[in-house]
Amino acid sequence: MPEQSQSYQIWKYSAGELSKVSDSVAREEPLQITVDGTPVAVVMRTPGCDADLVAGFLITEGLVDSTAEIRRIDLEQKKNHALAFLADEVVLDHEKLSRNLFSASSCGICGKASIEAIHQQAAPVEVGFTMKAEVILVLPKTLHEAQTTFQSTGGLHAAALVNDNGEILALREDVGRHNAIDKVIGWAAMENVDLSRTLLQVSGRVSFEVMQKALMARIPIVSAISAPSSLAVEFADQSGQTLIGFLRPPKMNVYSHPERIG
Repeated sequence: MPEQSQSYQIWKYSAGELSKVSDSVAREEPLQITVDGTPVAVVMRTPGCDADLVAGFLITEGLVDSTAEIRRIDLEQKKNHALAFLADEVVLDHEKLSRNLFSASSCGICGKASIEAIHQQAAPVEVGFTMKAEVILVLPKTLHEAQTTFQSTGGLHAAALVNDNGEILALREDVGRHNAIDKVIGWAAMENVDLSRTLLQVSGRVSFEVMQKALMARIPIVSAISAPSSLAVEFADQSGQTLIGFLRPPKMNVYSHPERIG
């Protein structure tokens, strides 16, 4: 695993004086993702679990349906480059590539148009998986204790997949919240984890893109320590997803589909 933090000599001001100390900062480097020779994205990420990141990105952006469509991911040829090769029978749809990179701020679709475009590829999730409220309420503490790099840098987002017993199946940290989500989803896809029976816990706020990635992975419950956006709430409602915000024990807000909370 590459180092996820880097130490610098800084000057700390305290009690009217400057003193020189060592401080850890979260690493951030670009990763260019190329699929069958076509560059598709450059993401700014914290190095580590890059194969998970690429696999999750390809799934949550709708470029593949599963990891069975990915023949291999090569991370060795050039630093900060990921070369993904699709299975022989899978052809990269360049029109869909230019139209459906949902998370890109420059993609040119927003609001209701974005929701409609995503629902053409991913139907709403079904009701069935539930979690007890008391299990959900301890997740902020569980997440914080598992964030090893955050504890040294204070500068990373975290995403975790949690089962109905509140056990963390996988946790990833990254400077980008979307990258952390793609990393856990990519790991789950390669490990054949049934994501329809998991909760996605995130450390920050919930945007539309967070809910979109969860839907593409068929995750029914998304929980966040901070606030959701209005479009995230609207998307969750239409997608059959349970959206939890302001998860701050002993309280939480359930913005959509509360029937999954036992």
